[in-house]
Amino acid sequence: MRVSVEWLQDWVDIDLGPEELAERLTVAGLEVDSVETAAPDFEGLVVAEIASVEPHPNADRLVVCRVDDGEAQHSVVCGAPNASSGLRAPFAAIGARLPGGSKVGRAKIRGVTSEGMLCSEKDLGLADESDGLLQLPQDAPLGQSVRDYLKLDDDAVLDIDLTPNRGDCFSVIGIAREIAATNGLEFELPAKPAIAAQHEEIFEVVLEAGGGCPRFVGRVLRGISMSATTPAWLVERLRRVGLRAIHPVVDVTNYVMLELGQPLHSYDLRKLDTCIAVRLANEAEKLTLLDGRNVDLDPEVMVIADNSGAIGLAGIMGGQSTAVDNETRDVFLEAAYFSPAAMAGRARRFGLHTDASMRFERGVDPEHQARAIERATELLLDIVGGEPGLLNESKLPEYLDERAPIRLRHERLQSVLGLGISAETVEQSLRVLAMDVARDQGKWRVTPPAFRFDLSIEEDLIEEVARMIGYDNIPVTPELRAGHLGKADESRVTEDRLADLLAARGYSEIISYSF
Repeated sequence: MRVSVEWLQDWVDIDLGPEELAERLTVAGLEVDSVETAAPDFEGLVVAEIASVEPHPNADRLVVCRVDDGEAQHSVVCGAPNASSGLRAPFAAIGARLPGGSKVGRAKIRGVTSEGMLCSEKDLGLADESDGLLQLPQDAPLGQSVRDYLKLDDDAVLDIDLTPNRGDCFSVIGIAREIAATNGLEFELPAKPAIAAQHEEIFEVVLEAGGGCPRFVGRVLRGISMSATTPAWLVERLRRVGLRAIHPVVDVTNYVMLELGQPLHSYDLRKLDTCIAVRLANEAEKLTLLDGRNVDLDPEVMVIADNSGAIGLAGIMGGQSTAVDNETRDVFLEAAYFSPAAMAGRARRFGLHTDASMRFERGVDPEHQARAIERATELLLDIVGGEPGLLNESKLPEYLDERAPIRLRHERLQSVLGLGISAETVEQSLRVLAMDVARDQGKWRVTPPAFRFDLSIEEDLIEEVARMIGYDNIPVTPELRAGHLGKADESRVTEDRLADLLAARGYSEIISYSF
């Protein structure tokens, strides 16, 4: 899990450097593999605008741009397919230094002098591949340092090696919650008013997979802008954690998944047929996935379907037939809860490992779906506009059981940790982790929050208390017990002695397969 420190600061007030923060997280049980800069070193690159574009006299695939950096205009030869008049992009003037240390100099390209270089994400070391120049917003100030404009020096990226049991930490708020708990900081999800519906249209959803999908929340969003682009701040946040911008609607669903830990999916509403059903696949049913792969389904796999058939692998990947594209005007947003038991191993059957399947297999918060749709709607209204419909929730209450309380004994906790701990410390340690704690004569009834699937037995709670106290604060206590010397019996021959005798006579031992 890659997470940006700047993004974390939206949720918790962090007064630690990246290295110290990484150490605190590691000590708390979330091992940080590395701390990376938000971008490689480069110097002298500024925001510039292409004032005009002329064909190159000696090359069909090159153009000659007049580039305005706020102080002067420069003639630059460029081969990017998106080089066009009015576009703002990073500009490296003569003397600027690119990642790797190479300096930009005056060059003659096919007979035309180029006084600098317009840059793509790949040129800046921000991506492995790029399709053209890095397009900056039209309000980006000409002449401002690209590093300052994108705030590349104000951030660091933590690469956290999460264990499979901590599905709650595959999100920004999950990591922020842990930081707050282990550092005594305040953490609370902000209360936001529900987004008012501008029309009453809902898209029908039927749940036919029982406990595999007991909750499904959807919303229709009509009239989005087809010309809108993903804002630079959102593109940057996605890039820093390893995702590329694709389409504003898709980028928002990815953003909310990373922020809240709830995978979402968006459908082009005009491509949906009548209603959606969450069901088990039919025998020999086929589906074309978003990546173009054709898969054969079977009744052990959950699918999202409409009247035309399967349109997506539930909790894994959507289908190509209903994908959002540049012609999409109306969208149906989905946030569902798929149980870990129903998702386990399903993605691997098809050779897939997606961000969504990874989270559903480990467990997402079963009470978080409506919040995720509201957050996605909030962002989409700012970016692509549109008219939101009613929030529509379908659920099977019989499969949405509340978490059962776990018994924790004070005596058992102190015995396992080898440490005297006050009852108040125990309760505080559990409550900062959002657990409900009730004391009852030397023991507690502790109810974990819905998002902590890894807590089920007493020892799980003891480990949580140990994490909150700090493993470094638990002293090494030698074990003391009575020892009894064994008796030596010369009439008994040990197995090791017999093995040595047989080996001395030329025998060899074989170890066969246990089955």
